[in-house]
Amino acid sequence: MRALFDIPAPAKLNLFLHVVGRRPDGLHLLQSAFMLIDWCDTLHFELRADGTLSREDLGTKLPDDDLILRAARALREACGERRGAHIAIDKRIPSQAGMGGGSSDAASTLLALNRLWDLKLPASQLARIGLTLGADVPFFLFGRNAWVEGIGEKLVPIELPSARFVVVQPHEGLETARIFGDPLLNRENKPAIISGFAANPYSFGVNDLQPVAQRLCAGVDQAIEWLGSQGLKARMTGSGSAVFAPLVQRVELREAPLGWRVRECSNLEAHPLAGWASSDNSLVGG
Repeated sequence: MRALFDIPAPAKLNLFLHVVGRRPDGLHLLQSAFMLIDWCDTLHFELRADGTLSREDLGTKLPDDDLILRAARALREACGERRGAHIAIDKRIPSQAGMGGGSSDAASTLLALNRLWDLKLPASQLARIGLTLGADVPFFLFGRNAWVEGIGEKLVPIELPSARFVVVQPHEGLETARIFGDPLLNRENKPAIISGFAANPYSFGVNDLQPVAQRLCAGVDQAIEWLGSQGLKARMTGSGSAVFAPLVQRVELREAPLGWRVRECSNLEAHPLAGWASSDNSLVGG
C-alpha cells in the first residue's frame, strides 16, 4: 500500500496587513508579508484503491467536511482521478487564529496527493485549484516567504533575517468574516512599497484588522497587553485572535492565563515541501 507519512503543514504570521481597497464582488484587497514559522500540523496519507476519501483526526476534532477533504476532492475532480486516500491529521495549529492552519493543511494535501496519485501537476496548476479553496492556499504552495497583494494570489518572494517570535492565542478564536464584515473596518489604507518594508521587516506597518478585532474579542487586547507587560511589542497576525512579538532579547515568559496557547517559534526560510511540485514561475507576481 502506497503511503506518505509525517507530511508537515506549517503556520504563517502576517508581519503586517493593510487593507487597501475592495473589489466589486466584495472581496478585500490587501497588502501583507507572509512568513512561515515552525508551528506545524502533521498529516499522513495512504492510498485507497476503492476511490473513497476519508479523514481521521488524531488530536483536535475537525469539522466533518474541512479544507483537507475539500482539497482532495478538488484535486481529484480537476484530474479525473478515481483513486482515493485515507488522510490522518495531528492538528496543532489553533483554529480561528489568523495563522493559516486550514489553508496550510489544504496546500500540503494538494502537494501530497499530487505525489501519491502520481499526477505530476505543476505548482501553478495546484495554486489555481488552491485559490478556489481559500485566498491563503496559493501562498503555502508558493513555498517561500512572500510579499502578498490582491486577495492573496499575487506573490513576490522576500528574504527575511532569521528570528524567533512568541505567538499567543487567547482562549477564544475569532472568525475572519466577523472582522471583514465590520462597518468600522478601515478599508482605504495607503499602499506600501516593498523597499520600505525590507528596511525593517519586523516593525513595519500595522495590522488594519487589529482595532476591530480588539473590539470584538477581548482576548486579543489582553494578549497584546500581556506581552507588553514583559517588554515585548505585539501585534495581531492575520484575521484571527493570535498575536505575536519578535524576541529581540531572551525573556522568561511568566505564566500565561489559563487556556491560552503560548509558543516560541522560529521563522522558516522555505516551506518543508518546497520543490514537491515543479515550478514554472507563474506564481510570482500573481
